[in-house]
Formats: sequence, C-alpha cells, structure tokens
Amino acid sequence: MPFPIKVCVVCKEEFELKPDKPGFANRCPECSVEEEPEETGAKGSMSAEERQAQREADAERRKAIRDLLYRKDR
Repeated sequence: MPFPIKVCVVCKEEFELKPDKPGFANRCPECSVEEEPEETGAKGSMSAEERQAQREADAERRKAIRDLLYRKDR
C-alpha cells in the first residue's frame, strides 16, 4: 500500500507521509526537525526570587482551582 503524498507547508516540497514520521503531518521530515525547540538546562537557571514568585503563583492557582471545584453555592 503506497503512502499518501503530502506537500510541506514550509518548503512546498512533496514527501510521503509515513507512519512513525517525526514531527508534524503537514511538514516534511527536514522541516519538522528544524522546528523542534531545544531545551538544554533552561529550567534550572531560575534565580531564588523567580522560584519564590513561581511558587506563590502556583499556590494561588491551586487555591483558585480548589475554590472553583469545591465551592458550595447556597
């Protein structure tokens, strides 16, 4: 069974859409690989103030969600 022929939305080249192809279904494998962001240690470079602010925001977010989920309307 032949694979469907698609046209890449980035480079306009035709390619075969094969199962287990990395990336997006509307992009050729070459364009899909280039678009993937690289995360190399970006998470661990927060300062103490940034971590504290993130922790406080997360706590407020959890509180708001909890209040919405378990609110007792009378």
